[in-house]
Amino acid sequence: MQLELWTAVIALAGLAFAGWLAYQLKKQKVTDEKAKEISGYIHEGAMAFLNKEYKILGTFVVIVALILWFTPGLKGETAICFIAGAVFSILAGNIGMRIATTANVKTAEGAKESLSKGLGIAFSSGSVMGLTVVGLGLLGVSLAYYIFRDPNVIYGFGFGASSVALFARVGGGIYTKAADVGADLVGKVEAGIPEDDPRNPATIADNVGDNVGDVAGMGADLFESYVDSLIAAMAFGVLTVATFGPKAVVLPLMLAAAGIIAAILGNFIVKLSKNSQPQTVLNRGIFSAAILMAIGAYPVIFYTIGKTEVYWSLLTGLISGIAIGLITEYYTSDKNKPAQGVAKAAESGPGTNIIAGLALGMISTVVPVLVVCLAIFLSFKFAGLYGIAIAAVGMLSTLGITLATDTYGPVADNAAGIAEMAGMGGEARKRAEELDAVGNTTAAIGKGFAIGSAALTALALLVSFGQAVKLDMVNLMNSNVLIGLFIGGLLPCIFSALSMKAVGEAAGDMVKEVRRQFKEIPGIMEGTGKPDYKRCIEISTGAALKKMIAPGLITVAAPVVVGLILGAEALAGLLAGALVTGFLLAVIMANAGGAWDNAKKYIEAGNLGGKGSATHKAAVVGDTVGDPFKDTSGPSLNILIKLLSIVSLIIAPLLIL
Repeated sequence: MQLELWTAVIALAGLAFAGWLAYQLKKQKVTDEKAKEISGYIHEGAMAFLNKEYKILGTFVVIVALILWFTPGLKGETAICFIAGAVFSILAGNIGMRIATTANVKTAEGAKESLSKGLGIAFSSGSVMGLTVVGLGLLGVSLAYYIFRDPNVIYGFGFGASSVALFARVGGGIYTKAADVGADLVGKVEAGIPEDDPRNPATIADNVGDNVGDVAGMGADLFESYVDSLIAAMAFGVLTVATFGPKAVVLPLMLAAAGIIAAILGNFIVKLSKNSQPQTVLNRGIFSAAILMAIGAYPVIFYTIGKTEVYWSLLTGLISGIAIGLITEYYTSDKNKPAQGVAKAAESGPGTNIIAGLALGMISTVVPVLVVCLAIFLSFKFAGLYGIAIAAVGMLSTLGITLATDTYGPVADNAAGIAEMAGMGGEARKRAEELDAVGNTTAAIGKGFAIGSAALTALALLVSFGQAVKLDMVNLMNSNVLIGLFIGGLLPCIFSALSMKAVGEAAGDMVKEVRRQFKEIPGIMEGTGKPDYKRCIEISTGAALKKMIAPGLITVAAPVVVGLILGAEALAGLLAGALVTGFLLAVIMANAGGAWDNAKKYIEAGNLGGKGSATHKAAVVGDTVGDPFKDTSGPSLNILIKLLSIVSLIIAPLLIL
């Protein structure tokens, strides 16, 4: 049997394991009727948003597929792959969303029994998402290669995945942060009520947003990173047949299959870890999977291509991903000095808190940039351009478990909210909050992985574009190249501005609505009146669906316009400019946002005056700035820099006619 069929079988095994975990979760019982009712609101709101979003995405996919099919010079097979990539991405996000919005209440119920029980349920739901993403990704790319035998055609699969990811990330990010900011500004700052207080009309929308942004959005984001890294490495494999042999094309698929096995084993390690701190248990799973991947990759590479130089490139990527994740954790965790310094700055007001957070975000770019530079240098030294692409595969090889720990976060966050709103008792709330605090750290590490992998994958795609349009070099003395470079550097700024503005406007509408309900609905503050949760959900949904369109269209249109008017070399300049600016902005936004969030939580834990103090209110203002930084604009930039490259590769045949 051909190797790509073997990898498809392993992908199916990963999906089967995810199905088994989902079945185990379904068997978990919930006895608290109030908690079930609240979870039902969250599930209904999340699925309603997804269904409306999918209608818009479906229209976009059909239109683009028709353009790809009928444009002279492009292959019809690309359109087929585009549709498949979009469908697989939508399927991954939908499955993850359904599991997360039913696991939240079960996590809260488990926390009533023990911290370990709550952790196990939340992590299992994350594992379903992680293994579904890598299983569908590897299955789709393996079958596409088996059918079409041409990695350049399979770029269409990546295009479909990237398109869905962009809309899902931007739309989900606008939704969640509009609700979060509105809930915080009126609830915490003005009314002085706790987070997740059922009297706040925006709380349900906020909890829905955790799922549409951090589950469906993050899943689509990393799905496209995963498949793009595989396809780019396969395309380089075609070009290096003389050096590494004909199986260099399918080696990335073999390594991804090994990664799925490592992730499943890491999952068992988490399950078997008892009586330990949640952070320790989750880190043990991630590091164990990475070690298993490092061990297993060597025989896979030797068996497939008979040479081991490529192994060191993979190891470079694997270690670099972990390093960037740990650096992100250092700058954002409330247990470390950087985030505590941001909290300290809030003592003199929101302005100094915001200044401190921005400064932290900017200085935090140093180590990730140096790590990526070192990864590029070493992986190229070991195996040339193919080595860089393999390093990106290595960084994402254990995505099945790293995404599980990331998705765990919003499930634990929802569980803490449900425990508070349903009045499940102090012990359950305390344990759920402890799980939620760990989730903030795992989310930060997940964002580090996403950013680092985006940089390496986008670089590999940029070089692939150069190969596709037969560019041996790009002349910086060429005026068109300089124009492309500046336009590329500008795009992440425009993109971030549009998404940030969308959150601000939607949050403003949310603030007005929450104030209106506090004023007009009798008995809300006394707990005798019921807030209109659905109206807040409608505000977030409408804003997200309306405002996600412009950033998506700009991203798809920009490389087409520049490439067709200024030429391939100018488009290469655009990709380089967008890569550098986008990577730096993504790191700044992710780390500044994470630090503002955890600085607030550090104060809420009883430090520097605690909840309700002037310092706390200043930190909440900083956190509202950080919300769209870390959960809307920042993570969406990862998709932007890859989607620009994918679109460029799709239109490459038109630029060399």
